[in-house]
Amino acid sequence: MAGATGVLRRWVCRLFDVEPDEAGAVLAGFTMFFLLFAGYFMLRPVRETMGIAGGVDNLQWLFTGTFIATLAAMPLFGWIAGRVQRRRILYWVYGFFASNLLVFGAGLWLQPDNVWLARTFYIWLSVFNLIAISVAWSVLVDVFSVSQAKRLFALMAGGASLGGLTGPLLGIALVGPLGHGGLVLLAAVLLLASALAARRVQHWRDARPLSEGERAQRQQKLGGSPFAGATEVLRSPYLLGIAVFVLLLASVSTFLYFEQARLVEATYPDPADQTRVFGTIDFIVQSLAILSQLFITGRLARTLGVGVLLVGVPLVTAAGFLWLAFAPLFAVLAVVMVVRRAGEYAFVRPGREMLYTVVAPEAKYKAKNFNDTVVYRGADAVSAWVKAGIDAVASTPMAAMLIGAAIAVAWGVTGGSLARSHSRRTQPAQGPRPL
Repeated sequence: MAGATGVLRRWVCRLFDVEPDEAGAVLAGFTMFFLLFAGYFMLRPVRETMGIAGGVDNLQWLFTGTFIATLAAMPLFGWIAGRVQRRRILYWVYGFFASNLLVFGAGLWLQPDNVWLARTFYIWLSVFNLIAISVAWSVLVDVFSVSQAKRLFALMAGGASLGGLTGPLLGIALVGPLGHGGLVLLAAVLLLASALAARRVQHWRDARPLSEGERAQRQQKLGGSPFAGATEVLRSPYLLGIAVFVLLLASVSTFLYFEQARLVEATYPDPADQTRVFGTIDFIVQSLAILSQLFITGRLARTLGVGVLLVGVPLVTAAGFLWLAFAPLFAVLAVVMVVRRAGEYAFVRPGREMLYTVVAPEAKYKAKNFNDTVVYRGADAVSAWVKAGIDAVASTPMAAMLIGAAIAVAWGVTGGSLARSHSRRTQPAQGPRPL
């Protein structure tokens, strides 16, 4: 039996290009993402329905509220990141969010029809998902080397896609017996379990040979101001380039999100049908993403480099915007949304995280979180008002879709420039693992 298990392990390692010594860490990283995304995607369709219930014409206000909440959360995260060991940042952040979920769960049980509680939860979940996902990736970019990232990041991100598949199914199966409050409490349990999986990744790194300097550095507190992430981004052309990339990505996503809300509301007036549509799109997106993550992304990154991950999806998205400009139908929108979101999960996100493997430890947490949250949600808020303004003065969605295509092209050009900068930075870094 042990021999058969060993043969299976070696076969799986060869299939996914994983060294035997890395298998435990990859499984733990995969599990971390699976649990995190299962909890988030269990709640996401409910959030989307709440957003439409408040009126599509009011979505820009929810986006603005989300940006303000993100600005308020940034110094709190910076304070935590500066005062605990960097290996423990994720535990503090996830513990804080789990306590928030307990409060929301109790509130939804006691007042399930409270409109302001629903709006607050919409905003909170929109802040939570970016910070929680960003911190999970920070752990991985802190632990793995550049060469390991190219082979393993997409594989571990497959856990996110599997969680994205499982979460909506859990929501559908359990919302009846548990209600929305029960789903929120279950999400808190899954979040804490994700933190335990992250701990396994840290323990794997600790068990590998480390120099005294590396060991001491991993035990250090990052220190610095709660606003250090913003100042680091503004001082570094490389980090600022990543910020521009995130800004353009978020703007493209917001334009498509608003168009999705408009067409879903027009095509499916019943809220139950809307929730099913959102769940179906999520299921298809995650199915395509996980297949790509397991069998395509890592091979592309190794053979063609990070650039192909950062450029391909933006250019395909630009073509999708042009298609929508001349055929503004829900069926077309659904195809474009699925391709863009699956491509982001499978290619853009792993490629974007690889960019951080060559920066200093503080930037891997603080600057990265600033880009992933404040820049992303700021772009959301601004582009939401821009999209609403265009829709108010234009008789058709063509103008907004053409502007979206131009933004997507700029997104791809920025991705290509970042890939070249990353390649230059890795030349002297081949060999020792970056700290």
